[in-house]
Amino acid sequence: MSEDRPPLPPFTLDSAIQKVRAAEDAWNSCDPERVSLAYSVDSHWRNRSEFLDGRAEIVAFLTRKWNRELDYRLIKELWAFAGNRIAVRFAYEYHDDSGNWFRAYGNENWEFDAHGLMRRRFASINDLPIGDPERLFKWDRRGARPLDYPGLSDFGL
Repeated sequence: MSEDRPPLPPFTLDSAIQKVRAAEDAWNSCDPERVSLAYSVDSHWRNRSEFLDGRAEIVAFLTRKWNRELDYRLIKELWAFAGNRIAVRFAYEYHDDSGNWFRAYGNENWEFDAHGLMRRRFASINDLPIGDPERLFKWDRRGARPLDYPGLSDFGL
């Protein structure tokens, strides 16, 4: 039996924003186990060209991701919501093991079960090489973005 993971659908503007920020904070922890708990045990993902089913595959995917995407920092922003679905846009910055920096831009569509667990996630993402001077996301690593730190719209992204 699933435990509730508030806020629960159907979403309001405030609860959708809260759900998006909770996801952002979890992903910025770079802790695959923690992140996986927001998803149903039978969650289905499309992430770029990969298709994942269930928490074990999500944990394996995120472990691989954060082993190669170093100093990862993410900002998510609500795009739209209705009922048990939320659409977000996001950007994140990271560098590879050679010190090359990238900013990834993307959109996600989320669908939640009655317990507030994400059962479907579809992500489309593009990477752009950037130089260190072009970096925008510079808060402490593996921590939540400070509440007073600018968001995507503030950066014009």
